[in-house]
Amino acid sequence: MVSTFTLPPKGVPGLSQLPEFIACGILGCEEDAVYIKNDEGGRLFLSEPVWGGYLAHWLGQRVRVHRLSQRDYENGALILLLAPDEPAPSPPYIILYYNERLPGYLSSLFGHIAMNVDGRVFSFSEKVYENEEMSVDEYLYRPALGEFSGHPESLTFNLDDAQRPYYYKFGRRFMRTIHALYIEGLDTTRLTELLRTEIEVIHQTPVDPRFPHEYRDFRFFRRNCTTIIRNALRQAGLPEVSGFLPRELFINTAYQVSRPRREDNLKVCASRMEQLKVPEQAYSRPCPILNPMNRLRLTHVSRIPGAHSILDC
Repeated sequence: MVSTFTLPPKGVPGLSQLPEFIACGILGCEEDAVYIKNDEGGRLFLSEPVWGGYLAHWLGQRVRVHRLSQRDYENGALILLLAPDEPAPSPPYIILYYNERLPGYLSSLFGHIAMNVDGRVFSFSEKVYENEEMSVDEYLYRPALGEFSGHPESLTFNLDDAQRPYYYKFGRRFMRTIHALYIEGLDTTRLTELLRTEIEVIHQTPVDPRFPHEYRDFRFFRRNCTTIIRNALRQAGLPEVSGFLPRELFINTAYQVSRPRREDNLKVCASRMEQLKVPEQAYSRPCPILNPMNRLRLTHVSRIPGAHSILDC
């Protein structure tokens, strides 16, 4: 029997409240009892459900645990968010995330791009509810439970039931392979201001009643997830970056920050976070490089430490 409960208020649109940090420990499971073993040897959360995707990839590993304000639709319990207990970079820094495309999902044909600015991730979309500022752990590791999951039948977003929306936005590490470009030396205070302003503008824009969940002013060529981030980068110290598609901007930005004779002494490195496969999501696919100039720029990008990991795809 499904429990009945009232969903908590959303608060400021687009601004995710920082999840409540609870504990760190080793993720364990014995005789179907899932727990977190803390540093004192105690077993925590024995009576609370933990998403199977975490067990599939992190059993026996050290994780940090947060409690979200959203609830599991099956039992009404507040959702636990787990993430690997890894050190974060020290601000100021940005990380540009190029997310590969989701197969069978038309609006994801060209992938997606988001930006981590000093530990807060900004993500933009044609869907109003996907324009968010959130913590890194939320962006990468939300469980496929409750409103973060896809609909049980379609495995994608479904907002027909206002009390049980399925936003299909669980942790991106579980949805896609992510290519990351780390940059130190830009004005992160300015970037944060610019991107927060964009979030506010989007959520304050009146909706078209015919398409209540769509961002009314979204435009494929002029105002999309890529151009918003591109324009912010231009205003925060990289005026030469270009591209209106996610992978094109990612490559162009990598090229611009790795060119010889730059005078701003940026620190740059690259990496790839392989998709953590779960039953809720098929493997992602890289998008083709459409701009022939970006193919030529890859020879310069190869000079970035770790660039081989983002080029071999």
